[in-house]
Amino acid sequence: MRTPQRLRRAERGAISVFLAVLVPGLLLIIGLAVDGGAKVVATQRANAVADEAARAGGQALDVSAALAGQVQVDPAAAVAAAQDYLGRTGVQGTVTVVDGDTLRVTTTITEPTTFLGLIGISSLTVEGSGTADLITDQTGATGP
Repeated sequence: MRTPQRLRRAERGAISVFLAVLVPGLLLIIGLAVDGGAKVVATQRANAVADEAARAGGQALDVSAALAGQVQVDPAAAVAAAQDYLGRTGVQGTVTVVDGDTLRVTTTITEPTTFLGLIGISSLTVEGSGTADLITDQTGATGP
């Protein structure tokens, strides 16, 4: 029969092995939760900035048409206004006019990781998009 002292010696170091296996797994799970949450926030920001840039571009009225009594957006001015908004927010993105009547903004944000850097993932890149319909005059025509 084993004595209590011999049992204690036989189990010596068992906790160390358990922790050596458990801690990296827990760090990975925590990393996925923290950095995954940061990715969700970055995606929301990318979409919000793209939407706001599209809205800013959609308000770029054609001045000469407005003086003539027609309300319409100047597509070139819309692109410039959206790009200006992106520049002021410090977010990279592209602005295009689709089919002459829709302004499409696509943004890209790169966020550094907190915990996933431990396994070699140093940053996460997300994209966002937003669109705005360019105002046309009463005859249905778009800007010049």
